[in-house]
Amino acid sequence: MSFLIAYASLSGNTKEVADLIAETLIAEGMEVTTYRIGGGVMPTLHQFDAMIIGSFTWGKGETPDEVKNFVADIGYKPDSVYVFGTGDTQFGGDILFCHAAVKLARFYGSTYDPLRIEQSPRGKQQKIVIEWSKGVLKHWKHLHE
Repeated sequence: MSFLIAYASLSGNTKEVADLIAETLIAEGMEVTTYRIGGGVMPTLHQFDAMIIGSFTWGKGETPDEVKNFVADIGYKPDSVYVFGTGDTQFGGDILFCHAAVKLARFYGSTYDPLRIEQSPRGKQQKIVIEWSKGVLKHWKHLHE
């Protein structure tokens, strides 16, 4: 089983989450390719069983332009999409916290709740990322039994 983890990161927090998700899935025996959105040749989505897309939230709950462009460049909605995001409740409170991830999950019709991380996945949030990643794998396997 293969996953594409595509992410946009401004401060490095979203990249840290993507790396931790990748490490977790690889430890579970999955093939994983990571792609920083806007960095180089875009992977061909048809090569992967599932996509995990991650984004920081910009401004007042907005999805960054590079993520919107990536979604448009895909040109279709893959069947198995999982979403994660990083944010900061200091700017916009709970209403706008990781709103880009919430919007992406809604857009893709993801049937698995998006992962929302306050700033960095370090400390107690590391366990949350690992558990979410294992849950994604379990969810995907359940859907494809």
